[in-house]
Amino acid sequence: MIDDIEYNTEREPLIIPEYGRHIQKMVDHAISIEDRDARNKCVKSIISVMGNLNPHLRDVPDFQHKLWDQLFIISDFKLDVDSPYPKPSREELAERPQPLGYPQNFPKYRFYGNNIKRMIDVANSWEEGDKKEGLILTIANHMKKSFLNWNKDTVEDDVIFKHLFELSEGKINLKNSDEDLSAAQDLLKNKKRFTKNTKNKPKNNRSRKRN
Repeated sequence: MIDDIEYNTEREPLIIPEYGRHIQKMVDHAISIEDRDARNKCVKSIISVMGNLNPHLRDVPDFQHKLWDQLFIISDFKLDVDSPYPKPSREELAERPQPLGYPQNFPKYRFYGNNIKRMIDVANSWEEGDKKEGLILTIANHMKKSFLNWNKDTVEDDVIFKHLFELSEGKINLKNSDEDLSAAQDLLKNKKRFTKNTKNKPKNNRSRKRN
């Protein structure tokens, strides 16, 4: 009886361990079936079981397509069945993905974030008027808040106007204007309030008073 015990170290490694040993054995059995109709029927049963193991993915687009791709991968691409989707190849699986192109807009002003640059581009596309001026001031105030959050507790408006001029490629110039941005204490008020509440918040249930 002891001689019949199988140890994982003696078994073939699982191709997709998340599905477990039983799915791997079912796929291996399907490969060994000679009759094509019986093999197709067996594979559909396996797909159904694989789907039941991942009920949280049923609403994911192309869920069935993913299951069929994983089935062929588990079979080491040896399974010959009538699939409703194109059969993936070993070369496609081994192909390295293309590197992601991360935006590197003005890296020396990273504390502003890329959304600020997008907002500036939108402002540049608008026609002159009160609406555009309001958006520009909103952007400048947000830039000032971002600067204060990541740098120090005070900054002159002229510094923000200079950065806005650079980020807008010279199209937005408030350097000689009479506009005043919000005060630093007003911009940081919510941050300090949140920090204070976080410090006073009990870390666990033990600090709660019991009645």
